[in-house]
Amino acid sequence: MKIYSGPLSMFGAKAEIALHEKGIPFELEMVPFEMKTLYEPKHPEVLRVNPKRQVPVLIDGDLEIFDSTQIFEYLESLKRDPALWPSEPKARARARLLEHKSDEVYFPHIVRLMSDPKAPGAHDAAARFYEEMERTLGTAEWLAGPYTYADIAFYMAQLFGDRMGAPIPVSHAKVHAWRDRMSARPAVQKVAGAMGRYLLSIGRKLPPFMAKLGLPA
Repeated sequence: MKIYSGPLSMFGAKAEIALHEKGIPFELEMVPFEMKTLYEPKHPEVLRVNPKRQVPVLIDGDLEIFDSTQIFEYLESLKRDPALWPSEPKARARARLLEHKSDEVYFPHIVRLMSDPKAPGAHDAAARFYEEMERTLGTAEWLAGPYTYADIAFYMAQLFGDRMGAPIPVSHAKVHAWRDRMSARPAVQKVAGAMGRYLLSIGRKLPPFMAKLGLPA
């Protein structure tokens, strides 16, 4: 199995973490990236497999797929233990919705902040999402009951949110405790830690919470 990812790809990192959590051996190819040109020119294998021209792309023999959520679904079918979706249908649906919200409700506002740090409404939308996650956690350790792909998705998304000037408010103690638990997971440390080291190598500052990954804040 081979995955094409990028050094600053939130969606690629999601797939990488999932593969490590599942204990599935894989070859990782980081596609070329440069701050001025980003991922241009695109890697030829990414172009060949994904009409959206984006990582991650996963190749497993004669199977070629893209999109981090589709990769999650394939990995869950391929190796059910450890399970990263709940087995009960309603619990699984709630977990899938949370993963979708991280990608499609929260993260688009963070993308807007990448090009405009004062993007109208983006900070308020992020704040509302953090409030929702604080309520969602309640007394649980993880967002959807057990540890799931929803946790992986929101962890990587909020990492970019913090970097782009929309950090989780200090008042959201449950979300901060959840993030600490996430940062302690070996799979998260491996992938998010590598991203942090890349950011440092190009002179970028890290959010303070990434010190828990063994990186300088």
